Amino acid sequence: MTQGVRSAITLAVLGVLLLAAALWGWNATMKPLPAKVDTPICVQEDVPAGTKVFPEDVTVSVYNAGSREGLAGRTMALFTDSGFHEGNSGNVTPDQPIRGSAIWTDDPTSPAVLLVASRLGPDVDIERRDPPGVGVVVVVGDDFEDLVKGRRATKATEDSEICSPPVA
Repeated sequence: MTQGVRSAITLAVLGVLLLAAALWGWNATMKPLPAKVDTPICVQEDVPAGTKVFPEDVTVSVYNAGSREGLAGRTMALFTDSGFHEGNSGNVTPDQPIRGSAIWTDDPTSPAVLLVASRLGPDVDIERRDPPGVGVVVVVGDDFEDLVKGRRATKATEDSEICSPPVA
């Protein structure tokens, strides 16, 4: 085989490789991007009896039942600064006026509820009702001022479920 023929074959093979790479690149570029996946705010997680629940395991939603503007947002900031995961926030109109704070939950004995209640002080009302948000739902009124020191963790006394932040 002469050097001219060998060079022609080499150039032809390289041309085919270049064409294949260009085709692959074009197809990869023109494919639609993957759809955005909405990550849930929290996921239900089983908590066996005897397990400690910490603030970073708990999602808190805060709603303003008073007339003070921005109270839910400021209260949410207090909870997130304390290590809790941010849920929903907004305004609600309660059946009965709420002066300080209340927790609306369908499971008043949940370790997550008890942990959040410890941060709201001894006067917090824990009401069994359908909560408007995810996680532990805190409703604050005009007399609410600040969180208290509370517990660092709560131990589950029985098997239960809490709404925890999703693990990435």
